[in-house]
This record gives sequence, C-alpha cells and structure tokens, in this order.
Amino acid sequence: MQANMRPLISADSHVEEPPGLWFDEIPERMRGELPPEMRPTDSETQYALRVGAKKDGDLTAAELEGERHRQEVASLGTTSVEARYKVMREEGVVAECIYPTKGLYLWSIENPEIENVCARHYNDWMLDLLESRSERFRCAAMIPTRDLDNAIAEVRRCAAMGMGSLMLPIVGTPPFNHKQWDPLWAAINETGLPVVMHQGSGHDMLFYRGRGATVSNLLATQSMAPRTAGLLAMSGVLEDNPNLHFVFVETNAAWISWAMTTLDHYDRSFRQYVGWVRPELKEPPSFYLKRQIHGTFQIDEVAVRMVPFTGAAVAMWGSDYPHAEGTYPHSQDVVAGFAKDLADEDVSAITFDTAAELFQFDREKLLAPF
Repeated sequence: MQANMRPLISADSHVEEPPGLWFDEIPERMRGELPPEMRPTDSETQYALRVGAKKDGDLTAAELEGERHRQEVASLGTTSVEARYKVMREEGVVAECIYPTKGLYLWSIENPEIENVCARHYNDWMLDLLESRSERFRCAAMIPTRDLDNAIAEVRRCAAMGMGSLMLPIVGTPPFNHKQWDPLWAAINETGLPVVMHQGSGHDMLFYRGRGATVSNLLATQSMAPRTAGLLAMSGVLEDNPNLHFVFVETNAAWISWAMTTLDHYDRSFRQYVGWVRPELKEPPSFYLKRQIHGTFQIDEVAVRMVPFTGAAVAMWGSDYPHAEGTYPHSQDVVAGFAKDLADEDVSAITFDTAAELFQFDREKLLAPF
C-alpha cells in the first residue's frame, strides 16, 4: 500500500464459492433441491441464470465478455488470504466485509432442513477459510429463515464462533414487520452484530424479460431496500431494538434520503386519521433510518450530495470486489472523485469509520502495515 493512499474499508466484498461447495458436501438426497445457481455449472450458464438472460435472448456479447472478465479476476483467488491481501494493497483497502456470491440464492430453498444444512456448511467454511485467518476480514454468516428455531440457533452459534455479521434476505417470508420475527430481532440484538441484506436475496430477481431487462431488473431489485427499511422503521422494529443496525448491500444509499422524507410526510399526514398509523412511533421515521439504516455503494453521486441531510453514517463505500461492476482496480480514484465534494470527516465515515464501528474492526491493527 502506497503512503499517499487513503486507507479504505470495503463494506461490500465477495468470495467466489467453488462450484461444488454445497453439491459435493451435502447429503445426496438433498442435492436435487439446490437452486441451479448453487450447483456446479459453466460460467456462461451461471451468468445467464443469474440475470435471466439466456432464456429470452437478452445475453449480449458484451455481457458475456463482462462475465469472462469477472471470472478472470476471481481466478486471482478470492479464497486465498494472500491473494486478497495482494489486491487490497494495490487498492489501499485495509479491511473487507465479505459476503457470498452463489450463496445469495440460499433463501430460494424452500425445504427448511436443506436450507439449514447449506447455511451451516457455508458458515463453517467461511470461518475456516477467511474469518479466522485475518483480523482484516469480517465475513457474513448466512442465517436460514424457513424455520425460526433454526434461524435463532444459527445466529447464536455464528456469533459465538466469531463471525463478523449476520446475513438475512432483503425480502422476508413473511415480511419483516410480522411479529413472528420478534424473537429473531431480540436474539440478533443481543449479539451486537450488524444485519446485512444483499440486493436480490430472498426474492425472484426477474421482474422483466426481453429488451432492456438486465439493467432494469437490477434497478427493481434495489427498490426492495426502501421497502424493507420502511417496514423495519414503521413496524417499530428499529425503535424496539435501538442497537440493531441493518446494512443494505449493493443497493446504493441515495434512496435513504427519499425514504426519510417520504415516511415522515405520510406518518404525519395519516396520524390525523385514528387507527391508520400503528404503532405510533416516539420519533419520526427518519430518526430511526438515520440511526440504524445504512446502504453500501460503489458510485452514488446523489447519496454523496445528500450527506448534509442524512448524515454520513448512512452511506458506506464498498468495492464489490471481485465483481465486474465493482471499482477494482480504480478504488482510490473513485473515492477521490466523491471526496472532493465532502468534508474529510464525512469521507472518513463513508470509507472507514462507520464500517470499523459496525463490524467491530480493530482500527489500530488495520492501519499497521501488512
């Protein structure tokens, strides 16, 4: 890492799971219920399945080339500590919050037993692979949600073994305002770990097919972030669990300012009609979003401009390494681009301080040479 580089924490990085991570390890009777994305397959088919493109002819030569590039970057070795360190030094990244790639399809498994087995296997694998090998990595544990007892048990197990965050789908079944989830929120609140929710998880990402569907689907998946954040705020989940933080990964962060103003407006407007707003929160909805909701972004000019209104803590930069839409190998330039419009303390919050606090990194150790 060069001396003139700003030290960065990527609040959004990924591991590329080996093709047979689940298929080769889980009982044979369960393999047939794995979603296609979690089975061994060739890269082009995998990409087609992810974006829903191959079925309707929306997979262009440029998209295929982008996927080949992604695979080449991934081949640097996202599962190797030293390989990750090499890239981090080049980028001035001193720590990473690491999430699954294929594992994001876990919550499409409807069988609670299979979902639980797959989640536990991934979590054990990540603990041994990266989490336990470096204080510069904070890895998300995937929490199964088809059975509440399984979810609470895995929250407690993963917290006890030292995982860095707890990943839930961005869309819950039932929705996350349901009282069914209250014991889970209480269990997570006790751990002190942040909840991370990645775009596209827990729901079908194929809203559209045909012309323009690929990018339009990505926009639609990000719209789930304000919907879920709104439920968490208006249902009282955030008020009842003040130490519970939700990090919406790869959803950008500009939507938070819109959600704050929109929820506040309708909360005020509808309180005049008795019984329309339940529960009645002690503070405006924006208070809870500003305190407990965060969104990660690679490039989000609007979120940066809204920092004077939202505060800097709601926005967290992440490289999305090793994915092709991420900022590697230009992360320092990207950060410098938005830093010029902000106070230095706000830049530090977005690129280092908030992630260090939420994910419980040791700041002094991160700033030491590696």
